[in-house]
Amino acid sequence: MRYEITGENAPVVICHLEDGESMITQGGGMAWMSPNMDMRTDGGGSLGKALGRMFSGERIFQNIYTAKGEGMIAFAPSFPGQIIALDVTPEQPIVLQKRAFLASESGVQLSTYLQKKGMVGFFGGEGFIMQKVTGQGKVFIEVDGSAVTYELGEGEQLVVDTGTLAAMDGTCSMDVVAVKGAKNILFGGEGLFNTVITGPGKVVLQTISFTNLVNAIAASIPSSN
Repeated sequence: MRYEITGENAPVVICHLEDGESMITQGGGMAWMSPNMDMRTDGGGSLGKALGRMFSGERIFQNIYTAKGEGMIAFAPSFPGQIIALDVTPEQPIVLQKRAFLASESGVQLSTYLQKKGMVGFFGGEGFIMQKVTGQGKVFIEVDGSAVTYELGEGEQLVVDTGTLAAMDGTCSMDVVAVKGAKNILFGGEGLFNTVITGPGKVVLQTISFTNLVNAIAASIPSSN
């Protein structure tokens, strides 16, 4: 599979496939394709895995596109930002935020990742239930806004708003800590908790939080009462 990512704040990834090669995406991910691409809708494994994807922000069913001869298929995100290509190996799974998965090669599996460490399960918000990609192959993720990448060393930490985390290596861990100081909590405007990511591994952050954007738009809409 060869690919090219083009476009600026409204990007698309165009994949060129050899005969028999397949790509997996969620419903609505396909933007255009050559007429010799065969589509098959699949639950992607057991019912438990399908329901898990639903709780992690994806659809229950996945679409599998297979080239009959040399083919081409393009995938576009649902929100302005960037498309990032990441390599998944059996030794290096990747954890994604909700909505981040766009498409992947057929050797990659998507499942639910539950954060259980510390207070994450109680206060992690959108970071509590995430996505995990395993297997072997290329995965394309959609990043809201622009992507900023950090490579954390062993034990090195980064404090982020949960909504800014797009992806992290499976070797990283995530925890939630309370904001210190009553004045900071009451007037800081950053909420009660921060998310702390601990290395080693790569962390991909996004400059726009989709959830925060939705909340800001909702708050600006005049009430009908």
